[in-house]
Amino acid sequence: MSVRIRKPLFLSCLLLGLVLLCSTLTYQFSVQHGIDALREQGNRQLELHTRGVESEIERFVWLPGLLQLNPVTLQLLQSPDARHQLEVNRYLAAMNERSGTLASYVLDSNGRVLAASNWRRSDSYVGEDLSFRPYYTEAMAGRSGRFYGIGSTIGEAGYYLSSPLRVGGRIAGVAVVKVRLAQLEAGWRKAGSGVFIADENGVIILASKPRWRLNVIHPLSQERRNQLAQSLQYHWASLPLLQLKSRRTLAPGLERWELSDSDVAAPEGHLFLAQSRTLNDTRWQLTLLSPLAPVKSAAWTHAMLAATIVAVLTLLLIAWNERRKVIATRLSAREALQAANSELERRIEERTADLSASNERLLAEIRERELAEQTLRKAQNELIQAGKLAVIGQMSTSIAHELNQPLAALRTLSGNTVKFLARGAYDTAAANLKTIGELVERMGKITGSLRSFARRSEHADGQARLETAVDAALFLLQPRLSRYPVTVQREFDDVLLAIDQTRLEQILVNLIGNALDALQGVPAACVRLIGQRDGGRYQLTVADNGGGLPEQVRQHLFEPFFTTKPQGSGLGLGLTLSASLAAAANGTLQAQPLPQGAAFVLQLPLCPEQELHHV
Repeated sequence: MSVRIRKPLFLSCLLLGLVLLCSTLTYQFSVQHGIDALREQGNRQLELHTRGVESEIERFVWLPGLLQLNPVTLQLLQSPDARHQLEVNRYLAAMNERSGTLASYVLDSNGRVLAASNWRRSDSYVGEDLSFRPYYTEAMAGRSGRFYGIGSTIGEAGYYLSSPLRVGGRIAGVAVVKVRLAQLEAGWRKAGSGVFIADENGVIILASKPRWRLNVIHPLSQERRNQLAQSLQYHWASLPLLQLKSRRTLAPGLERWELSDSDVAAPEGHLFLAQSRTLNDTRWQLTLLSPLAPVKSAAWTHAMLAATIVAVLTLLLIAWNERRKVIATRLSAREALQAANSELERRIEERTADLSASNERLLAEIRERELAEQTLRKAQNELIQAGKLAVIGQMSTSIAHELNQPLAALRTLSGNTVKFLARGAYDTAAANLKTIGELVERMGKITGSLRSFARRSEHADGQARLETAVDAALFLLQPRLSRYPVTVQREFDDVLLAIDQTRLEQILVNLIGNALDALQGVPAACVRLIGQRDGGRYQLTVADNGGGLPEQVRQHLFEPFFTTKPQGSGLGLGLTLSASLAAAANGTLQAQPLPQGAAFVLQLPLCPEQELHHV
């Protein structure tokens, strides 16, 4: 083989070796760097999940000890009878409902359930012998017990917290609270995390993937399986081993797992970085699985990029070596490169200056918009308060008249009471004083409702009960209702709406007040309040059988200062403010014509808990 052939072949082999070496080193470095970054990120997520689980458990730790403060519970332990059992059953049911736990019950010193929160149900714990449960043994030893298991009655999983109940210095029984932890799994799934918790037996009790639950993460001996089956801690679960193709320890609390279940791991690959941490006050271990597929994919990309760069650089080096004798051409190329570099730097500086100026302009515009938004919100709140004061001004004469009658009655009754006391007619005087108290209470309700309506409300969010708001609005409008023969029909549900209570009352006062104005002089006058659900929203219709709304009036109804009332009877802001208040709460207010009369349709979102209760 001639030298002319050997030299290119040698250079080709050298280039291939450099490319392979560089890509291999880059791949290994990238994988290690990616694992380190994934580990740091996983540690932060692991800390967040750990704190979440611990805080969820700590919410209920104090509940079992609370029964020590209930004297009836201690009396039941001393002398079990039907009356004490019924009282404790009711107390446990009320405590269970308020705390949101699965069950609460009291065991005697022999481990038999004396009272339980589910005493009314067919699957009640009352009478069961639970002395085999570890939480009973821990509590009878004077310690607080903690235990996760599946209930032996209906097979419902839960976390048991127990506390000893002492009577006269001795342990006479055990208080137990069963807590649901399944909501943690829903949060993990929502966050897209691969998380599970294994108890002291290595059994997965909580997991973001439902198929992992009640699998074991390490083999159990047949003797241990028999012990767990006898204890019924996991009911009749077979406790299969979590299928792993491989498992390698990288560091304490850090492992590399390869799952074999393609259905579970298909979206992320089969390789995971497993990070574990022991929870405080338990022997549970929380494990976070972070997919390694993105790390390896990035490493391959970096390796290919490095190989390309090395190959290009090597080829450039060979080309430069071949052309090094052409000095003039090289100098020209260098000068051209320097010129291009200078031009690029100049363009970069110009672009940087343009971007800085644009950034400053954007910041100034943002500040102006924020200031405008604050000014608009302040003006809107002031306009809402002005609308309230306008409504109060319109009602002032009626309220003064409403207060004048009980004041006159108070004057008469107080004078008569003095005379009856002087004559010794104490029964009659007492009756007068009782009547005086009722009149004062009535006046207090009138002024209290007026103060509540006039209160400034700065926030659109909150919760408002519809029936309470309607009652308050009708109470404020009572003087006008008593002045005309108007029938008010209520056809709605008592629901919770996502709006401030005072703002809802102001909207209803405006709508019902406008209906009363439209009904003056109308025979058989009637105002109908009709409500219906519309998905996650609630629609309330305020309809009247008055003169109706002409088309030319409907077009301008929600414009500020537009009113059809006589001069001095209104500012024309009621409907404008009501529509604005509804929009601020993500609702709507619309006017609809009727064959006889008019209707205003108010639509507001339901509170989330109201939607859940309805479902």
